[in-house]
Amino acid sequence: MAEGLFARAGLSPSPAAGLADLRRGHGEAFIQAVLAGTLDEESQRRIGIPWSPILLERSLATVGGSLAAARDALCTGCAGQLAGGTHHAHRDFGSGYCVFNDLAVTALTLVAEGACRRITILDCDVHQGDGTAAILAQAEMIQTISIHGARNFPFRKVASDLDIGLPDGTGDITYLSALDTALAAVDRFRPDLLLYLSGADVLAADRLGRLSLSPEGLEARDLAVFRYARMRRLPVSIAIGGGYGEPITVTVDAYLATFRSAASTFDF
Repeated sequence: MAEGLFARAGLSPSPAAGLADLRRGHGEAFIQAVLAGTLDEESQRRIGIPWSPILLERSLATVGGSLAAARDALCTGCAGQLAGGTHHAHRDFGSGYCVFNDLAVTALTLVAEGACRRITILDCDVHQGDGTAAILAQAEMIQTISIHGARNFPFRKVASDLDIGLPDGTGDITYLSALDTALAAVDRFRPDLLLYLSGADVLAADRLGRLSLSPEGLEARDLAVFRYARMRRLPVSIAIGGGYGEPITVTVDAYLATFRSAASTFDF
C-alpha cells in the first residue's frame, strides 16, 4: 500500500465462498464439519491448525477470494489475492495448513458456469499440489502442473498432469529450465485461464523449502510466467502460496515482488 502498487488496480476484502461453490470440490460431510466446528482431533492435526472461528472465516475468504480474482482476471487480464494456494486440501479432508482447496474449487466452478472451457493450474509452490491433483484427477478440462521439491512434503504425492520434482539445492538455472518445460505443456493445452500459484518458499532463505533460488531467480520466474501469459492474451490469476522465510520479511518481500512483476507486465 505504501508503494502505491494497488492504487490503480484496487485492493478489497475477499468475499466468503458459498456452499454451492465448496461442494464442487469437497464432500458434504467434510464441509459441514468445518462449518460447524466439529472436526475431530485427528482431522485438525492433519490440517496442522486447530479449528477456530477465525480459521473458518479465513478459509471461506481464501476460496471466495480466489473465485473473485479469477473472475476479475477474465475481465482485466490479470488479478490475484494476497492469500490462496491451499493445494494440500483434498476432497474430504484438509492437510498441510490447508482447509478448502481454493484453486480446485475455482477451476471447477468456472468450468461449470461456462466462463472457461479449459483452465491450467500452474503450481510453483515448493510443495507438490497433492490435493489439487486428487480433486481434479478426472477433470479433463483442467490441467494441473506442479514444479516442486521432490523430497519435500507431501511425502505421498498424487500425480498431476505434469509433475516436475526437483532435487534439494536446485538453483535458478535448473529451476527456470523446469519452468520452460511447464510453459510448453501449457502451450499444448491451450487454456482460457491460468491460475498461477506463485509460492515464495522456493527461496534459499526459506526454512521449509530446501531449494536454493535467489530473489533474482524468483523475479525471473514470475516475469517469465506473466510475460508468457500476456503474449498469448491468456488471463492469469495469482495465489501467493507458501512462504516460511528466515526472517519473515524475506517472504513478505517476495510476495510484494510477485505483484510488482505482475503490475509491470500488465500495466496496472
